[in-house]
Amino acid sequence: MEKYINAFVNAFNGTVDWTWKSMLFEVPWYSNYFWGLIVISLIVWLLEILFPWRKNQSIIRKDFWLDGFYMFFNFFVFAIVISGIYKILELLFTDINISSKSLVIVDISNLPMWLQLVVFFIILDFVQWFTHIMLHKFSFLWQFHKVHHSVKEMGFAAHLRYHWMENILYKPLKTFGVMILGGFEPEQAFIVHFFAIAIGHLNHANIKITWGPLKYVFNNPVMHLYHHAYVLPEGKYGINYGISLSLWDYIFKTNYIPEDSGTIELGFPDEDEFPKGFFGQLVSGFGNSKK
Repeated sequence: MEKYINAFVNAFNGTVDWTWKSMLFEVPWYSNYFWGLIVISLIVWLLEILFPWRKNQSIIRKDFWLDGFYMFFNFFVFAIVISGIYKILELLFTDINISSKSLVIVDISNLPMWLQLVVFFIILDFVQWFTHIMLHKFSFLWQFHKVHHSVKEMGFAAHLRYHWMENILYKPLKTFGVMILGGFEPEQAFIVHFFAIAIGHLNHANIKITWGPLKYVFNNPVMHLYHHAYVLPEGKYGINYGISLSLWDYIFKTNYIPEDSGTIELGFPDEDEFPKGFFGQLVSGFGNSKK
């Protein structure tokens, strides 16, 4: 028991220390996700200001500050809180002889670095796309995912507005994706992570981008806006599930873009009963299984 307690404390303190050093510019730029997130956010926000898609939407839109708080809460505060628990789970798996190499299906360690990054990006994006479908399909998961869909005006910061329980679901599945690729992240994986943050911010931004022919590969703001539509096609519990890639939606026929005015209503049918503040949303989803 002592080793688990020590592991929890060390992981917690280590994450706190890493975050603090990031804020003070004491970590390498490529692992400084604190300032990386801020720089990407400011760039995309500037693009929203200069090239707004919905011109009547305020620069400081509805829930702008709430979404900004969610960005740092989910990316850093919750990561600190949960880091010790993940370390304990790692030790438990080790104790029952399950290592990072146990589930290897494709070992990418011998591939050229650029190809490692491409495979790593594609596999992790597919895992997240599949997880996203589950968040919509299963009622008990949808209760948590409602936090993300409670956005009424889209902007870059809405990207990281989601319930903390989604971290509990996404993190193990993303770890599983890493394990089937050889149990490690490529040396330059920071490129993938920063690219995913940028794409996610753009997908939620008040900017009209479709990427031309590349719209069949990369997700975009027009496509993702319809993912947040109040009114969904009949018989659908969700559409346009793509995270960074739209590819999966086109392959599996979950794509839907009937027009591109950007003026559709966002949300979900029972949103009037949904908490509007952070603390109410923090505990939402428990004990309520109605979709």
